[in-house]
Amino acid sequence: MRQIILPVDPGRQQVAGDRKMGNADSKLNFRKAVVQLTTKTQPVEASDDVFWDQFWVDSSTTVQDVFALVPAAEIRAVREESPSNLATLCYKAVERLVRGADSGCPSEKERQTVLNCTRLLTRILPYIFEDADWRGFFWSTIPGRAGRLDHDADDEGRPLAESLLLAIADLLFCPDFTIQSHKKNSPDTADDIRAIDSCEYIWEAGVGFAQAPPLNYLHDLNRTELLKLLLTCFSEAMYLPPSPENKVLNPWISFFCSTENRHALPLFTSLLNVVCAYDPVGYGIPYNHLLFSDYREQLVEQAVQILIVTLEHEAGSAASAALQALDPSTSPSAEEEQEPGGPDNLFVNYLSRIHREEDLSFVLKGLARLLNNPLIQTYLPRSTKKIQFHQELLILFWKFCDFNKKFLFFVLKSSDVLDMLVPILFYLNDARADQSRLGLMHIGVFILLLLSGERNFGVRLNKPYALRVPMDIPVFTGTHADLLIVIFHKIISSGHQRLQPLFDCLLTIIVNISPYLKSLSMVAANKLLHLLEAFSTPWFLFSSPQNHHLVFFLLEVCNNIIQYQFDGNFNLVYAIIRKRSVFHQLANLPSDTASIQRALQKKKRTGISRTNSVENESMEGSRPAVPAEPGTLKASLEATPGIDKITEKSQVSQDGTMVTLPHSDSPHTSTKSVIAAGASDSESNSERDHEVNRTQSESARSRLSSVSSTAAWSANSDWVSSWKAKLPLQTIMRLLQVLVPQVEKICIDKGLTDESEILKFLQHGTLVGLLPVPHPILIRKYQANAGTAMWFRTYIWGVIYLRNVDPPIWYDTDIRLFEIQRI
Repeated sequence: MRQIILPVDPGRQQVAGDRKMGNADSKLNFRKAVVQLTTKTQPVEASDDVFWDQFWVDSSTTVQDVFALVPAAEIRAVREESPSNLATLCYKAVERLVRGADSGCPSEKERQTVLNCTRLLTRILPYIFEDADWRGFFWSTIPGRAGRLDHDADDEGRPLAESLLLAIADLLFCPDFTIQSHKKNSPDTADDIRAIDSCEYIWEAGVGFAQAPPLNYLHDLNRTELLKLLLTCFSEAMYLPPSPENKVLNPWISFFCSTENRHALPLFTSLLNVVCAYDPVGYGIPYNHLLFSDYREQLVEQAVQILIVTLEHEAGSAASAALQALDPSTSPSAEEEQEPGGPDNLFVNYLSRIHREEDLSFVLKGLARLLNNPLIQTYLPRSTKKIQFHQELLILFWKFCDFNKKFLFFVLKSSDVLDMLVPILFYLNDARADQSRLGLMHIGVFILLLLSGERNFGVRLNKPYALRVPMDIPVFTGTHADLLIVIFHKIISSGHQRLQPLFDCLLTIIVNISPYLKSLSMVAANKLLHLLEAFSTPWFLFSSPQNHHLVFFLLEVCNNIIQYQFDGNFNLVYAIIRKRSVFHQLANLPSDTASIQRALQKKKRTGISRTNSVENESMEGSRPAVPAEPGTLKASLEATPGIDKITEKSQVSQDGTMVTLPHSDSPHTSTKSVIAAGASDSESNSERDHEVNRTQSESARSRLSSVSSTAAWSANSDWVSSWKAKLPLQTIMRLLQVLVPQVEKICIDKGLTDESEILKFLQHGTLVGLLPVPHPILIRKYQANAGTAMWFRTYIWGVIYLRNVDPPIWYDTDIRLFEIQRI
């Protein structure tokens, strides 16, 4: 069992008592120094160490103290009124970090100085970034001071930012400060620090590293503080408005993830291993998280946040990342790092080249364990720790699937993918009514869209669903595909209005998996038909230029299952027969002007009733999805590109390979606007009918008004005729033509009123030779573009802003990338 060094050290406790008085004094002295700095009108010389040392040498202030004792107004006042003093403060703080990195912080006093400088810079940097005139400050070399920061003579012209980043990297592998020293006796000399091979000091066993170092809570705390500063350095991105080009690379990230950083590989591996090896449940002792603070969790949160912001690169290198992923060579060595061909960002490069089965398994199992953590059921309420960083984990999983094709194939080659699917569906279902979790809904849907582009995903979904995670959905017996369809139906029919742009994506996922679904349950079949019924009402079809796409998607699902999986899908065939009027109405949809006007005026007075939509009780132990508490903060998101922008069509050929098709402009697939269509006539409880109808008319209005190109749009006869002629109804009509008379005859002959007999007949029926020639299977594969890249950047930084509240690093600064809104 690994050694754990916990914060129970009698010596330290004794000292703690003695320090109480000293601590109050040091806070007072620190505050005095801050006041002096803000009131000095004359520049203070950089050489005045007596003045500057007050900020870091004698004090022992926590990061919370620093945030309280250095108010935002005072930082801004110094910035405006005595800029040279702010510049010198930043310079001197970085200088002390560099000095600490060079010496290896052999004494307790030097370590405290490093932590004090780290906290102070974490506090100040956002105020440097929010002012456009100051943003370049860290990237300029300071006249007359060049070279003083670095031990290497050739580093003379280094900008302050580079010195700071290299010092942080060195400090993250500093013996007895952030890593366990391998030496038994004397402290390492400064030469040893520079010569240290950080690959031997990776923080946790896992990818590329076998031995697990002892857990040391102090090292975890120190790493966490340094990573917080690193994240703050990277956060310059928050202060730039979103740009559709996405060409602007973050200079802090570009430098830190380049070959200039000699610790890039061991740090990437340390961050990844710390995240994927973390087990919040610990040794299975109930309530253990209430007994002692979990320092590892804070480190894991910072580590995963650093990973998701650094794993970003310019558009275009994804292809080379994919090539790297398929390269069978081993982990990159120092020589290979220099080779062209991979992304310049070494973190992306390393991630794309992980390929050993045990490494891929370690990452997948780690992410699945953490994502399933909030789903753990125990008999003792609140007895297991529930993690809060599932959004960051989903983004990390997304990056792995996107940048490392070997990982994607590994995920899909066994049922392990279902260990990711169930928590994603759980989060989607749980967040569907909460507007503050709109980003979580998007990332979950994007991941499923990416996975659904691969045949293996559809095949895996046929595994029976036996887990009983309490979810606010009908009880059913069936497969993971049934679970997915039931939850998607719930999102569309009872989610909040702002989910409408995702409806195209949700249905595209069902289309992609449909050719592989062997046997849908009756509950799932009814849900699909209910959606088709809701989306094919004339009022809904005519109220927005995109709404008919949803009907095309659902017809395509029915066609795929009938043509390729008819044998096991008697439940769906039965549901189609029962709802045959929906298909006849679609085939006979009126397209003359008078009928269109009548339909628009005859907008439904009530929501679609639950008749014929078998609605079972929700699962035992489940909580209903609830809206956000009033006052909850949320970060705004960029608009989601339309489904035609984020997918490309591939045709599955006879041998199972996929051929990419050129972009066509059929009325079904071309989505001209970013705002996609939504189900209005959604299923609703009677007490919600009034609310639902209000939402329907609002959503139809908002869809029309929010798209400039369709501001003056109204349905006309030619438009309806243009897509009505392309409705793919032939297969379903043929099925109805053959089976309806047979089913009616059985009912009359045997006086049947029992469904099970009809199902038995359908189960053994066949349509071989009676259906039209099967159409080729079309898969819409996720395709990244500038729009999605910008969406992800905004979403990631929004998550990080909202999750870092202690201390509130960016609170009340002039963020430009997104807006913080109260619900």
